[in-house]
Amino acid sequence: MKIGILGAGNVSLTIAGKLLEYENNVMISSRDLNAKKDKGVMGMLPSPKEWKEEMETKGLSAETGSFADAAEFGQVLFNCLNGVASIEVLGQIPGSTLADKILIDIANPLDFSRGMPPSLTVCNTNSLGEQIQELLPATKVVKTLNTVTASLMVNPGFLAEDHTVFLAGNDRSSKSWVETVLLREWFGWKNVIDLGTIEAARGTEMYLALWVRMMAALKISNFNIKIIKPGIQESGR
Repeated sequence: MKIGILGAGNVSLTIAGKLLEYENNVMISSRDLNAKKDKGVMGMLPSPKEWKEEMETKGLSAETGSFADAAEFGQVLFNCLNGVASIEVLGQIPGSTLADKILIDIANPLDFSRGMPPSLTVCNTNSLGEQIQELLPATKVVKTLNTVTASLMVNPGFLAEDHTVFLAGNDRSSKSWVETVLLREWFGWKNVIDLGTIEAARGTEMYLALWVRMMAALKISNFNIKIIKPGIQESGR
């Protein structure tokens, strides 16, 4: 399958690497294909061109291009852009290019303009997921994986117990594919909860306010929550 990824940061490269393991043809994208990214304590990320060369030495089908190139290339798309930039970039891509495609939105509308912890550029009565769906009415937007750090997105088994990932979107068949193939088969998630239509992205995006606080308290990012349902009690108890 051809998969286009909007972005070339840590989330993009992590997801791309996992998708390539399943013999997909993956294109990451950036404004500057020669630019490396400084992630501070995480070190330097390779430029898209360097990443492509590294993947090709492993015999994997990796491609690079502009955001428009990735949108045209992919049968399925990932939005791994900075939340603030997502609407701007997607708004510059012709709607016809994105029509009828699944767009998996992983971005969060985080606002770091006042430092840490970040606030949200949109919340309560709207969400980034909804804004993207409104901008691209013919695109099948599915919000998922935005509540965990990049490494857990593709390797939930890193944690000792099963834990929960959410998804939301308006198109049932698209959500079914995302859950069955992407999340469960390719990425290894066992506990997936469908929250309903794309409006549910409000909840998962606003969860980031708590996630950031927990990250600071725990001093790690490799953690997640688990939804535990009541057990069935024996009759007479």
